[in-house]
Amino acid sequence: MNRRKLAEFGVVLPAIGWVFRPVMLWSSSQRSIVATPPSYPKAALSTSLLTAPIELAGDWGRMLPGAAQQVVERTRHACLDGVRLLSDRQPARLRVDEHTSGQPAVWLHPDGSNMAWIIVDISERDWSKLAYQFGHELGHVLANSWQADAKPAPPCQWLEEAIVEAFSLRGLGRLARGWKQNPPFAGDNAFGNAIAGYRENIIKGYEALADAQGLTRDPAAWFADHRSEIEIPGLNPFAQAMSLTILEEYERVPESIEAVAALNRWPGRSGIPVAEYCQRWKDSCAELHASPHLPLRLGELLGARPGVK
Repeated sequence: MNRRKLAEFGVVLPAIGWVFRPVMLWSSSQRSIVATPPSYPKAALSTSLLTAPIELAGDWGRMLPGAAQQVVERTRHACLDGVRLLSDRQPARLRVDEHTSGQPAVWLHPDGSNMAWIIVDISERDWSKLAYQFGHELGHVLANSWQADAKPAPPCQWLEEAIVEAFSLRGLGRLARGWKQNPPFAGDNAFGNAIAGYRENIIKGYEALADAQGLTRDPAAWFADHRSEIEIPGLNPFAQAMSLTILEEYERVPESIEAVAALNRWPGRSGIPVAEYCQRWKDSCAELHASPHLPLRLGELLGARPGVK
């Protein structure tokens, strides 16, 4: 089967869609639909993506489950602390499933449960990679891409990939700082530098892409000139480059990240043109009383402001 290739330690590779059977899978590139999904129950009002119980599953090898659990929990807090979680489609629980092969993904399981199921594939005690992969897939869950009917589609699925990649990179930065100050394992403060270095290598690779593609010079021209390549679903090199632009917005306007929870709450999800996508996203932000900064800013940068075709 074909699998998505991620950027690891600054090695930037194209994204390739992949399909898993017999259930449905979000692989950060595409999903396959093998059954008519039922309606999903909503999480209890007292549960949020930050407080939903996390369970580990899969083959963690000789890794101590308690250690992996601590890293996942710390990463979740690094990604979500201080963020208003406004979605009306939050899961009641999370499962983090370690596979020994394949690529990270959100498993779309049509069983009627309200559990978000995240798959990771890491080496033994590779906590930087675990945090990076989990953070990215947690971003998809935040973006309401965890239920069984969450089918991605061109032309705008690439943009969600850029949005959640920036979400993961933001979380890695916060995790690195927190680890150095208060590590989850006694005497392990120095590993915060390793997390920071892992993140920096990814960012350097993406910076090189953004410069080579022309994104840093003129985002609207970049989008117009490369649109057919950009709108290929997945964390493709153009989505990787755009993730840094979005990361800058998260850091410049911290409340902008709450708009991620307003994604995909409309018919068609990512399968609509970018101007309409930004308009529906802006409208969804209004419904949830979330900051509309991010859809407005991205529409402006891409020359596709909401309401303009």
